[in-house]
Amino acid sequence: MKQPLRVLLLLVLLPLALRAQEVMFEAERPGWLQKAEQYKPNLQETIHRPLHTVRLVEDAAAFQGWKAVEALPMDSVYERSFKGQSGVVLDFGEHLTGYFSFSLAALRGTSDAPSRFRLTFGEVPSELATPFDPYPGSLSRAWLQDEVITVMHIPDTITLERRMSFRYLKIELLGSSPYFDFRIADLQFRAVTSVGEMPPALAAGTDPLVTQIDSIGLLTLKECMQTVYEDGPKRDRRLWIGDLYLESLANVYSFQNHDLTKRCFYLLAGLCREDGFLYSNAFETPEPHAQRGAPFLFDYSLLYNVSLYDYLQATGDRATAEDLWPVAKRQMDHITTYLNDEGLFDHQTATANRWWLFVDWNDQLDRQASLQGIMILAMKRTYALAQQLGREGEVTQLPGLIKTMTNAARKHLYQKGTGLFVSGPDRQVSYASQAWMILSGVATKAQGKRALRALQTQPNAVRPGAPYLYHYYVEALIACGLTDEARTAVVEYWGGMVKKGADTFWEVYDPTNERLSPYNFFPVNSYCHAWSCTPVYFIRKYPEIFQR
Repeated sequence: MKQPLRVLLLLVLLPLALRAQEVMFEAERPGWLQKAEQYKPNLQETIHRPLHTVRLVEDAAAFQGWKAVEALPMDSVYERSFKGQSGVVLDFGEHLTGYFSFSLAALRGTSDAPSRFRLTFGEVPSELATPFDPYPGSLSRAWLQDEVITVMHIPDTITLERRMSFRYLKIELLGSSPYFDFRIADLQFRAVTSVGEMPPALAAGTDPLVTQIDSIGLLTLKECMQTVYEDGPKRDRRLWIGDLYLESLANVYSFQNHDLTKRCFYLLAGLCREDGFLYSNAFETPEPHAQRGAPFLFDYSLLYNVSLYDYLQATGDRATAEDLWPVAKRQMDHITTYLNDEGLFDHQTATANRWWLFVDWNDQLDRQASLQGIMILAMKRTYALAQQLGREGEVTQLPGLIKTMTNAARKHLYQKGTGLFVSGPDRQVSYASQAWMILSGVATKAQGKRALRALQTQPNAVRPGAPYLYHYYVEALIACGLTDEARTAVVEYWGGMVKKGADTFWEVYDPTNERLSPYNFFPVNSYCHAWSCTPVYFIRKYPEIFQR
């Protein structure tokens, strides 16, 4: 071959070769995304109409200071001029996710000018009673569900393009012709979910509050089961790995829609970073894509493996586990990135290098011990998955790492005197640290039981900031044999939401601070949130604990 031609070929082929090395799983990605599309569910649709109007009443005893009190039947809305009803609040009786439409009819005169309305949808009464502006929140103002609609001609039927998630609707008239009068002729909502039939009822004789918790948990899960496991149908309306894990657990013991779980696994795999590590979340529209540029969320990448292992145990679907094994294997390659010589995870350096360590919505939480535990659990589940697939030869480093990190945690994070696990330079005591040291197997069952009991004597222990971490705390109680305490925790925490009027379980719940928000404005919180659905998992997996 002549030298110039050889040089030309090198100039053409070398960049392609380098690119092939840079993009991990490049050949597999289209197939994974194709399978994700293959398992996309058809949504079930049902039509709902409002039951009655309500008055919003300020009440210090009500959740976030507001309650909805039944007022007038719907005939009063449909039969009268709407001009005297601006600001009416309608109650649909349950939480719904889908698409709203309304019809307008003439009463007197000729429609000679546009009419303008503001529609505000709320999951809880306080959303409709709290002014949105000036907006103080840290997330987009556009997540709030208020829409201004201009209707050019009456009669007409208007359908909102935006999908809504709500129970209550406020309708305000912002402008209309003084020479023309009209009424609302019909209001309807087309609710959507991938869930068909509800699962069987709980055992007869189950405590009524536990039955309520289960029912609300099922509705929470149902609303979040759209064409992926959404974190919240109001906000953020996307697939997060942490929510996927908890939703898939609850799904196994309720709707058993395993194809949806499979779709989510493939979608995340097909959209992984060029280096093969997983993005924490994914969007479906306008086409499937990940949130590029966001910090790498380490603990969520590890929970993908735990989810895949649990999925295989629940379904026996070896083909999917085999297909996605390379992705799971790749997530283990970051285990040693910030591990010191003794086997402790250096969470401070990881954070300084733009790794997001989540664990819980709580800025006070030191995450060292929690991440140590999550890493150990993920390695154990990954190695167990490898054994079932006959791939343990590909992850021979894991048993040694598990041992090293377990010994390091026992040596540096465990206080023999108090029986508690501590975290970080300030030796912080938290619910998160105890839970993850137990679930990872760092603590023996006896040590775990002692730690969880000792935790109750620590008034300054950092408590969970959201139902997400509360799930792992309850799971740790059960793992240690503290079943009465686990039942009490579920009844008091999720039952607390029930007693405060929850239709679905909330993203953030602190019994001592109902207006707590990670986003500086509580109306933008999600009041139907996937990671809150897991009482369904506990109640139905452990009937001997909860169904009595």
